[in-house]
This record gives sequence, C-alpha cells and structure tokens, in this order.
Amino acid sequence: MRSAAPRTVAGKPQGKRYYPTPALEKGLDILELFASTPEGMTVSEVARRLNRTMSEIFRMLLCLEQRGYLAQSANKDRYHLTLRLFRLGQEHPPTKRMVTEAMPVMHWLAHELRQSCHLGVLDGGHVVILAQVDSPESTGFYVKVGSKVDLMHAATGHVILAHQTKDSCERAIQEWVRETQKKKPADLDEHLDKIRARGYERRASYEVTGVMNISFPVLNSQGDAIAGLTVPYVKRIEDTIGVPEIVEGLRKASLQISEAMGALPEGADQPVESTRKKHPASKSKK
Repeated sequence: MRSAAPRTVAGKPQGKRYYPTPALEKGLDILELFASTPEGMTVSEVARRLNRTMSEIFRMLLCLEQRGYLAQSANKDRYHLTLRLFRLGQEHPPTKRMVTEAMPVMHWLAHELRQSCHLGVLDGGHVVILAQVDSPESTGFYVKVGSKVDLMHAATGHVILAHQTKDSCERAIQEWVRETQKKKPADLDEHLDKIRARGYERRASYEVTGVMNISFPVLNSQGDAIAGLTVPYVKRIEDTIGVPEIVEGLRKASLQISEAMGALPEGADQPVESTRKKHPASKSKK
C-alpha cells in the first residue's frame, strides 16, 4: 500500500529522508498549536485548526492530559497547556546548571538594587523567562517564570541577539519572521550595533509605562550570549538607587554568571572567534 504524502510540518528538516510517524507528528502539532494559543481551545477548535477528525483529536488530547501536558478548564469545555514542557526544558542539563548558578547571584542583585530581576533565553521568535527574583520592597515590577515575550518587544532578546554570532543572530531573526509573519524592523541592525557598542540594553518597556528595562548578556566560553539578565527598573519616590547603580550591579552580576558558565574573566583575552569580532559594526571600548 502506498503511504500518504507527508504533510508540511513547521521545523521539519528539508532535504532529508522522511520517515512518517503520524501519531508523533499529530501529538507535536497539538502541543505546538496550544503553545501559541494561551487562552486554550475546545476539541472542535483543535480539530478544525489541524484539519483532523474530532475522534482522533479527542484521543490525543486525552492522552496528553493523562501525561500532564494538557489540563481542562474548570467548566471542562477547553484544554490548555500546562507547565510540564517548561519544567522538562529546565531539566535539560545546560539550562538547569545556568539557573542553579544564576539564582544566588540574582538574589544578591535584587537585595542590592531593591529591584526585581529575571533571566531569559531565546526560544524561536520569543524570549522565555527561566528564573526571576522579586524586589525586597513592597512595590515593584516583575515578570513571571515561564512567560514568553515577543523577541522584538524584549530588552532581554535584543541584548542576546547583539552578543551572538552573526549567523546565530540572523537565524533567530528569521525564526521570528517565520513565526510572526512580520517583516524585520527596519532599524533593528542599527539598534543592535548600539547595544554592542554600549555593552548592554537600556530602554523604556515596550509594554508597560514607567518601566525602564536594563539588560546585560550572559556569555559562554566562546563569548556568545546564551541568556540575558534584566532588571525592569521602577523609580520610586525618594529612591536613592538610580540607573547608574542598576547598570553597575547588573554588570557585576552578569559577569559572575558568565564566568560560572565558562566565559573568560573580564579583562582576559577573548577567543579568536569571539562574537564581537564577528560583527563588523561592533567596536571594543577602551
């Protein structure tokens, strides 16, 4: 019997031999669909979006619910994604190690600056928050662990892009273009050049009035950004800690986490393949 032609699946390697696995692909299609639909969906909505029958979708949803990847709403009419996938990602050794190394430093930073801070990484066209520490003050602003932010609306994302290799940066941008169906911002290259020259990102929040996002890169042994450490700075009345103190505290904290992840200490010679040398527009500061 001749097998049906494979459907086009996002992210499937092109030009490689394809071995159909319908059940697995169906489950992955469902998880990817729910990941982009935070409000959840009914069985019929999932079936319609994936062009599947109600019966086959119902069986898959039931299996995913039993395994803990999906949960039903209180009135049982909609399913939504749980944090199980996020927790699995955190158990991935490099990610788990980075969070383990970062948390003590982040607690110090939050106490020192009296502001919250968070650690984010790239995930396709988004930034995912891996870790977060609240401000010790009664007022402040914070981002929830596990939340996803549009790459082009995140200071964390911009500082990571600016400190990655040119190829890695372009791949991340193309992934964002593919996911959002939007054009690359016309001023993005110029903006990333400014971040490289400055060494960090500093700009008003894209989403909240009165919040200044200040973000430093966390680097690996090659000098490439693997994460971004960010303080969503909120100015309080009679606050004695301002932007210069925030920048200096973040610089120290990001360097400490970077060194724990294998980056060379500040002042040491960078590898020949350093990220900054791969971007012609970036200039080292003296």
